[in-house]
Amino acid sequence: MTVRPDRRLVRKAVGYVVRKGRLLVFSRDDIPLEVVGVQVPAGTIEDGELPEVAAVREVLEETNLHARVVRALGVERYDVWPSKPEIHERHFFQLATVGEDLEEQWSAGEPGPSGDGPPQRWTCRWIPLEQAHVLCAGFGARLGHIAPTSTGA
Repeated sequence: MTVRPDRRLVRKAVGYVVRKGRLLVFSRDDIPLEVVGVQVPAGTIEDGELPEVAAVREVLEETNLHARVVRALGVERYDVWPSKPEIHERHFFQLATVGEDLEEQWSAGEPGPSGDGPPQRWTCRWIPLEQAHVLCAGFGARLGHIAPTSTGA
Protein backbone atom coordinates (compact mmCIF):
# COMPACT_ATOMS: atom_id res chain seq x y z
CA MET A 1 0.00 0.00 0.00
CA THR A 2 1.39 3.36 -0.94
CA VAL A 3 0.82 6.34 1.33
CA ARG A 4 -1.58 8.80 -0.26
CA PRO A 5 -0.58 12.48 -0.09
CA ASP A 6 -3.66 13.23 2.04
CA ARG A 7 -2.65 10.62 4.65
CA ARG A 8 0.09 10.77 7.29
CA LEU A 9 2.19 7.64 7.97
CA VAL A 10 2.20 6.70 11.68
CA ARG A 11 4.34 3.82 12.98
CA LYS A 12 2.58 1.55 15.51
CA ALA A 13 3.52 -1.51 17.57
CA VAL A 14 0.93 -4.24 18.14
CA GLY A 15 1.32 -6.90 20.84
CA TYR A 16 -0.28 -10.32 20.75
CA VAL A 17 0.26 -11.53 24.31
CA VAL A 18 -0.34 -15.29 24.28
CA ARG A 19 -0.70 -17.49 27.34
CA LYS A 20 -1.88 -21.14 27.40
CA GLY A 21 -3.50 -20.85 23.97
CA ARG A 22 -5.31 -17.64 24.91
CA LEU A 23 -4.90 -14.09 23.67
CA LEU A 24 -4.93 -10.96 25.83
CA VAL A 25 -7.62 -8.53 24.64
CA PHE A 26 -9.46 -5.55 26.08
CA SER A 27 -12.57 -3.50 25.49
CA ARG A 28 -13.11 0.10 26.52
CA ASP A 29 -15.32 0.80 29.54
CA ASP A 30 -16.36 4.29 28.45
CA ILE A 31 -17.02 3.75 24.73
CA PRO A 32 -19.54 1.22 23.38
CA LEU A 33 -18.12 -2.01 21.93
CA GLU A 34 -19.77 -1.33 18.57
CA VAL A 35 -17.78 1.92 18.30
CA VAL A 36 -14.25 0.73 19.23
CA GLY A 37 -14.45 -3.07 19.17
CA VAL A 38 -12.19 -5.61 20.85
CA GLN A 39 -8.54 -4.58 20.89
CA VAL A 40 -5.06 -5.81 21.72
CA PRO A 41 -2.28 -3.67 23.24
CA ALA A 42 -0.97 -1.29 20.58
CA GLY A 43 0.31 2.22 20.22
CA THR A 44 2.56 4.70 18.52
CA ILE A 45 6.27 3.99 18.26
CA GLU A 46 8.13 6.96 19.72
CA ASP A 47 10.92 8.72 17.78
CA GLY A 48 14.09 6.64 18.05
CA GLU A 49 12.28 3.73 19.74
CA LEU A 50 12.61 0.20 18.38
CA PRO A 51 9.27 -1.40 17.46
CA GLU A 52 9.80 -4.37 19.80
CA VAL A 53 10.56 -2.02 22.71
CA ALA A 54 7.37 -0.09 21.91
CA ALA A 55 5.35 -3.34 21.94
CA VAL A 56 6.60 -4.26 25.43
CA ARG A 57 6.00 -0.69 26.65
CA GLU A 58 2.46 -0.60 25.27
CA VAL A 59 1.56 -3.92 26.95
CA LEU A 60 2.76 -2.56 30.29
CA GLU A 61 1.08 0.83 29.88
CA GLU A 62 -2.24 -0.58 28.72
CA THR A 63 -2.57 -3.74 30.83
CA ASN A 64 -0.10 -3.42 33.74
CA LEU A 65 1.51 -6.71 32.63
CA HIS A 66 5.22 -7.25 32.13
CA ALA A 67 5.91 -9.08 28.88
CA ARG A 68 8.76 -10.10 26.62
CA VAL A 69 8.87 -10.44 22.86
CA VAL A 70 8.76 -14.03 21.65
CA ARG A 71 9.05 -13.16 17.96
CA ALA A 72 8.34 -10.54 15.33
CA LEU A 73 5.30 -11.36 13.18
CA GLY A 74 5.72 -8.85 10.37
CA VAL A 75 4.43 -5.48 9.27
CA GLU A 76 1.08 -4.45 7.79
CA ARG A 77 -0.28 -1.10 6.69
CA TYR A 78 -3.82 -0.12 7.62
CA ASP A 79 -5.66 2.94 6.31
CA VAL A 80 -7.71 4.32 9.21
CA TRP A 81 -9.68 6.73 7.01
CA PRO A 82 -12.34 8.10 7.61
CA SER A 83 -11.60 8.04 11.34
CA LYS A 84 -8.27 9.85 10.81
CA PRO A 85 -6.25 10.86 7.72
CA GLU A 86 -3.55 8.31 8.61
CA ILE A 87 -1.96 5.12 7.37
CA HIS A 88 -0.79 3.00 10.31
CA GLU A 89 2.35 1.01 9.65
CA ARG A 90 1.81 -1.73 12.23
CA HIS A 91 4.69 -3.83 13.53
CA PHE A 92 3.20 -7.02 15.02
CA PHE A 93 4.84 -9.04 17.81
CA GLN A 94 4.02 -12.18 19.72
CA LEU A 95 4.71 -11.71 23.42
CA ALA A 96 4.62 -13.81 26.57
CA THR A 97 3.99 -12.64 30.11
CA VAL A 98 6.90 -12.46 32.53
CA GLY A 99 6.47 -14.23 35.89
CA GLU A 100 3.09 -13.04 37.04
CA ASP A 101 0.11 -14.62 38.72
CA LEU A 102 -2.52 -13.60 36.20
CA GLU A 103 -6.22 -13.04 36.66
CA GLU A 104 -8.77 -14.02 34.02
CA GLN A 105 -10.16 -10.47 33.89
CA TRP A 106 -9.04 -7.12 35.36
CA SER A 107 -9.41 -3.37 34.97
CA ALA A 108 -6.64 -1.23 33.53
CA GLY A 109 -6.19 2.00 31.65
CA GLU A 110 -4.08 5.03 30.96
CA PRO A 111 -4.46 8.11 33.17
CA GLY A 112 -2.64 10.26 30.59
CA PRO A 113 -2.61 8.64 27.13
CA SER A 114 -0.38 9.98 24.36
CA GLY A 115 -1.66 13.06 22.62
CA ASP A 116 -2.85 14.53 25.95
CA GLY A 117 -6.21 12.79 25.65
CA PRO A 118 -8.57 12.18 28.54
CA PRO A 119 -8.00 9.26 30.93
CA GLN A 120 -9.06 5.90 29.51
CA ARG A 121 -10.33 2.75 31.27
CA TRP A 122 -10.86 -0.73 29.89
CA THR A 123 -11.40 -4.32 30.90
CA CYS A 124 -8.66 -6.83 30.03
CA ARG A 125 -9.33 -10.55 29.61
CA TRP A 126 -8.00 -13.70 27.99
CA ILE A 127 -9.88 -15.28 25.08
CA PRO A 128 -9.14 -18.52 23.21
CA LEU A 129 -7.02 -17.92 20.12
CA GLU A 130 -9.80 -19.53 18.08
CA GLN A 131 -12.04 -16.57 18.97
CA ALA A 132 -9.48 -13.88 18.14
CA HIS A 133 -11.26 -13.11 14.85
CA VAL A 134 -13.32 -10.60 16.89
CA LEU A 135 -10.45 -8.09 16.87
CA CYS A 136 -11.36 -4.72 15.37
CA ALA A 137 -9.80 -2.49 12.73
CA GLY A 138 -7.33 -4.93 11.19
CA PHE A 139 -5.68 -5.86 14.49
CA GLY A 140 -6.13 -9.54 13.64
CA ALA A 141 -3.99 -9.25 10.49
CA ARG A 142 -1.09 -11.32 11.82
CA LEU A 143 -2.85 -13.83 14.08
CA GLY A 144 -2.07 -16.59 11.60
CA HIS A 145 1.65 -16.05 12.22
CA ILE A 146 1.55 -16.86 15.94
CA ALA A 147 3.91 -19.76 16.59
CA PRO A 148 1.82 -22.75 17.74
CA THR A 149 4.70 -24.10 19.82
CA SER A 150 4.71 -20.89 21.85
CA THR A 151 1.01 -20.76 22.71
CA GLY A 152 1.60 -22.59 25.97
CA ALA A 153 3.75 -19.75 27.31
